[in-house]
Amino acid sequence: MHESPYLEGRGFLVDKLLRLPFLGSLSEKYIKQILRLSKIRTFEHGEIITPEGAYDPWVYILFSGGVRIVKKGKEIARIEEIGAAFGELAAIDGKARSASVEAIGATVCLAIDASFMNEATEPLEQALFVSVLYRLFAEVIAQRLRDSNVELIRLRSELDRLQRSQR
Repeated sequence: MHESPYLEGRGFLVDKLLRLPFLGSLSEKYIKQILRLSKIRTFEHGEIITPEGAYDPWVYILFSGGVRIVKKGKEIARIEEIGAAFGELAAIDGKARSASVEAIGATVCLAIDASFMNEATEPLEQALFVSVLYRLFAEVIAQRLRDSNVELIRLRSELDRLQRSQR
């Protein structure tokens, strides 16, 4: 992994981040706050971005490349949409990573230190900012749950078909 310094003062990135699906609904003020404790990380093909079972506060936004989500050695998903977020579960509950994330090809991500959510200077400002981010996290999780439900129905239908053919 190659990592930039923290991105505070890199105003040229604000417009780019405002065009991403995950961050597009935030104000410029909040984007600048996120940049203050964010880094750009680049990974080579096959490199582990976050290992299953690890504890860390980082949330990632995909800038280029893609990632495989791997649980107990099995690929369970891929993320290849530019602007997609991953790592939000650990940021929400502080528990260990539920799966590993591995780079597909050369991959570039914005790595956001989610511990920054506790660092706003004014309590009201902090509460507003954190609620906006949690709303964004909830949207990501809701879409993943919907996708998982579709896959579960497909697998159950396939299992039913296989069981009927065995009779």
